Amino acid sequence: MDIYKYAMQMELDGRHFYLDLANKTDNAGIKGILTMMAESEAKHYNIILSMQKNDKTPYSTDTEALTEIKNIFKQMKDEKEINVDVSQVELYKKALEVETNSEKFYLERADGEKDPHKKEIFLTLAKEEKSHCILLENIVNFVSQPDNWVENSEWYHVDEE
Repeated sequence: MDIYKYAMQMELDGRHFYLDLANKTDNAGIKGILTMMAESEAKHYNIILSMQKNDKTPYSTDTEALTEIKNIFKQMKDEKEINVDVSQVELYKKALEVETNSEKFYLERADGEKDPHKKEIFLTLAKEEKSHCILLENIVNFVSQPDNWVENSEWYHVDEE
């Protein structure tokens, strides 16, 4: 199995999944978050493509996007914009499962990688997938219990990573 092709397909599938989810929600905030997550998956695809070509381009996380996503959640809560389709909770949970598996995949790749540059990128990708897990947990919590979401949100986990 070509690990790079597998990882790139995984990221493409994730991008399409998030765009599809974004198209299924009428909530502007969640639509924006899902679209940003799709863009993140496209970024992951490109960095893996660079790794496959042995390009040593440095890769850094996009912390501005995380801040923007936090602000979107806060704005939704402040504006009481809670018009969400609860039937989508299962789709968000499925996305969470996929992201959890992606994080595990990248950690395993990092563990077996000899090249320090590639190892660092795999670890960075794993960290970003973990951030996606936290975002999806927040979406599930927000959709399921919007009145309690702010009190229970777990953003501090992202900041500690």
